[in-house]
Formats: sequence, C-alpha cells, structure tokens
Amino acid sequence: METMFNQAHVKELMNRIDNLNPSLQPQWGKMNVAQMLAHCSAFQDIAMGNSFPPRGWLGILIGRFVKPMFYNAKPPARNMSTIPSIIIADDRDFEVEKETLKGKIVQLQKDGPAKITPHPHPFFGKLTAEQWGIGLYKHLDHHLKQFGV
Repeated sequence: METMFNQAHVKELMNRIDNLNPSLQPQWGKMNVAQMLAHCSAFQDIAMGNSFPPRGWLGILIGRFVKPMFYNAKPPARNMSTIPSIIIADDRDFEVEKETLKGKIVQLQKDGPAKITPHPHPFFGKLTAEQWGIGLYKHLDHHLKQFGV
C-alpha cells in the first residue's frame, strides 16, 4: 500500500501537487483548490503532533470499529464528513498553501514514523505510525483526485 513514508510514493504526490493550478474546479465537494491544499496541510498537522482536535462523541463510540477504512485499500467516499477544525471555508492564497503543504510533506518524510503523534485521531482514535502513513497518503490522494490530478 502507498504510504507517506515511502520516497517514491511521496515523489508521485509532489508531482501531482505541482500539476495543480488555481483555476481547477473540484469534481465533487465545496472547497476550491487553495482551500483543499490548506485542508490537507491542517490534516498533516494533526499527524505531526502540531494540532490536537478533540475527539467527538461519534468517534469515541464507533471510531475504533471503522478505523480500518482510514488505512485500507478502499478509496474514501466522496463528500465524506471531516474533522470540523480542518474545514477550510475562507479564501486562501494558492501558491502559499501549495508551498506550505509541500513543506510539511518534506518534513514528515524527514522526521519519519518515529515523529508521528501518539495523540489519537479525532475520529478513529489511536493509530500506529504505519496506519497514519497510509491514511495520510490515502487522504491526499483522494483530494488530488478531487481536482483531477
């Protein structure tokens, strides 16, 4: 499975990010491309231990039972709900968000699995570094496909 801890997989994602442009329209969802980049960047912050959104009651109740959907081979559903704190609705600068996300991906790759947060995912709960790596890749891949790259 693809993971954020594999250099070849990350290189492929970075090439796809470089193929984005601010005029692209989403194939689903409400975010524009700059908002999507900011959203993905905010999600990286959670995995890297830079942000600690609280667990919601639904995640506490069912998160551990459905968490394999975060790191299995099945693509996520379109228009799936997300963590409220990483919903980006304000205007963002495309170039700034693009470079910010790429910088976080480089840092994650540099730090490796040992630096992944032990803090639970806000919905799925406790995840291993391996599960985070797969889930981060899957999440970013999902949003890049949202914009056709």
